[in-house]
Amino acid sequence: MSNVVIMGAQWGDEGKGKIVDLLSREIDVIVRFQGGNNAGHTVIVGDKSYILHLIPSGILHEGKTCLIGNGVVLDPVVFWKEVETLAERGINVGPERLMISRKAHVIMPYHKALDVARENFKCKDSKIGTTGRGIGPCYEDKMSRIGVRAGDLADPALLRSKIEAALVEKNALFSALYGTEAMTVDAVFDEVMTVGEKLVPYLTDVSSCIEDAWAKGSGVMFEGAQGTHLDIDHGTYPFVTSSNTVAGNASAGSGIPAGKLDRVVAIVKAYTTRVGAGPFPTELDDADGNHMQSVGHEFGATTGRKRRCGWLDCALLRESVRLNGPTDIALTKLDVLSGLKELKICVAYEYKGQQVQHPPQDQNGLAYVTPVYETMPGWDEDVTGATKWDDLPEAARNYIARIEELLGVPVSMVSVGPERDQTLMRK
Repeated sequence: MSNVVIMGAQWGDEGKGKIVDLLSREIDVIVRFQGGNNAGHTVIVGDKSYILHLIPSGILHEGKTCLIGNGVVLDPVVFWKEVETLAERGINVGPERLMISRKAHVIMPYHKALDVARENFKCKDSKIGTTGRGIGPCYEDKMSRIGVRAGDLADPALLRSKIEAALVEKNALFSALYGTEAMTVDAVFDEVMTVGEKLVPYLTDVSSCIEDAWAKGSGVMFEGAQGTHLDIDHGTYPFVTSSNTVAGNASAGSGIPAGKLDRVVAIVKAYTTRVGAGPFPTELDDADGNHMQSVGHEFGATTGRKRRCGWLDCALLRESVRLNGPTDIALTKLDVLSGLKELKICVAYEYKGQQVQHPPQDQNGLAYVTPVYETMPGWDEDVTGATKWDDLPEAARNYIARIEELLGVPVSMVSVGPERDQTLMRK
């Protein structure tokens, strides 16, 4: 049984949740390895829609084990709300099949307050479009070695001492810099423990769980959040998230050897979208962009913000291939392109008088590139009912073939609609 990493190859919102849900049928253990509840994975099963922010999409398949790895930052309130919502809909979310690494860091109330205060304090041109969920400040405390970890929820005395130490600095920032109200140790402790005590039965050693699964011959899937170009190191800095989103972090974020990862599936939307601020070379502000936005229902699952839309950017994706080494591609939302007379693919950039094949490495360099486009015929046919490769219009097949040629990676799956079974599987 293979061990597979599922990662986004663009700026997130590529449809990872659907692909994780689809492949979970054949894999026993699903691990979320980075990010926080700034991610939103939408899965549609029949007439039911599920939006998950922290819990792996595999939870929708009975009998699967879902793990939240040490690389995740966990908001206890959001996690417990997801647990309750799924339980109300008949999904088994007991600690026998849903577990949290004791090493995962916890998003505290002061992280969320700091996130919002800091963004509000910035001038308009320096805002990065944070979701305000406290993800960045939580990762900051992790790197500063003053963070609260999930295992601390089982030790109230340790938790209180960590809160007391953290608020010395945080309250100084709130009062002296941001002009907001200071927090008390008791209020923060009580708010966290109200939910935190409920999480204690879910705590485990995720590395051992994965090792046990392998010993039984089970396959493991590692589910990432956001996308490659929001990676803290390799993305369009500073318009990025606060964690490493690339496939290699599946190892560090779950506590397993990198050599165990033998398949990497890059999720690629058939066009490009981006939420929030940051450079976007192929962005469209015309009828074609409006078509993608409206037909694709391009609104963030977490924030509800309208997504910016544009042509497929294979120069950007070429960098994703270089960073992640995907074995295959799952192409999503092909159906959204139906009805467009012509399609454009960015195959390179013009930058400082030269044609380049990858995004510039300079900070904000992507804001100064000019896309080099190829134009291909579009199609009018509705592809949502396609069940095999030959059902797709010739123009759609040619479009996919060109993507494979430009990236040197085969397209193994093609999503032609939002529902679980609206996906073509190719050998």
